[in-house]
Amino acid sequence: MSDFPILGAALNLNSFETHRELMLEKPRDLELQDFWSPNVLNGNWMPLVERARTLLDGHKGRLGIHGPFIGLSMAEPDPDVRDVVKKRLRQGLEICEALGATQMVVHSPDSAWSYYNLDLYDNGRERHMETCHLTMKDAVRQAEDIGCELVLENIEDMDPSSRLKMAESFGSEAVKVSLDTGHAHYVHGVNGAPPVDYFVKAAGNNLRHVHLQDADGYADRHWTLGEGTINWRAVFAALGKLTSNPRLIIEIRDHAGLPTSIANMSALGLAQ
Repeated sequence: MSDFPILGAALNLNSFETHRELMLEKPRDLELQDFWSPNVLNGNWMPLVERARTLLDGHKGRLGIHGPFIGLSMAEPDPDVRDVVKKRLRQGLEICEALGATQMVVHSPDSAWSYYNLDLYDNGRERHMETCHLTMKDAVRQAEDIGCELVLENIEDMDPSSRLKMAESFGSEAVKVSLDTGHAHYVHGVNGAPPVDYFVKAAGNNLRHVHLQDADGYADRHWTLGEGTINWRAVFAALGKLTSNPRLIIEIRDHAGLPTSIANMSALGLAQ
């Protein structure tokens, strides 16, 4: 990975239009976040795709989307509910194909509860893995067919290696790992999970996507980078040892903080 990597951003189309000059000045990777809502997925999303194509003219970075996640588990045990999850994944990947997006973020099914409780049950972890395969296997094949990557993002994951094992279990280049720095910092601060850089090290070169957000180790803040307590030097030192070239995506709640986030990382000599 470059010693001075280029930062991308997670934006909706309105925010991309606002920050278009910044996003086009370098080949910044982009994650569009207009396509996760059930209302969008069940509606006519082609006008959004067409608007994106127009706004993205001249964009040189890699393109992805945040996939559907509201109320969805990637290891859904109820077969009727699982059909809904599979439908949402299919819809998200159809949008990726229409956009030419090569990556879709989906949420890990692991939780603090599963970390502490799955081993109470005979074959609890094996059954958890099995339901993940039942939920995602069709989407994995679809992603393979269209040349798109599904990346599993940590949400409440306590074990940095668990999601990696899940991704590897599919035996497919279409399933890799994502890291959200604020989520990792939250479970570190609240539940005693390892610090953020340990999550980078555990994922290794299966790490293909990173949500960069700052936080205080208490909640999912999505603050401008530099406003929280994440040890960015340790995080970027770990990232610097990778050869997988993960997309480094600033994902903050107030998109107005995008230029400041980039400036703060630049001032630390970590990224541009």
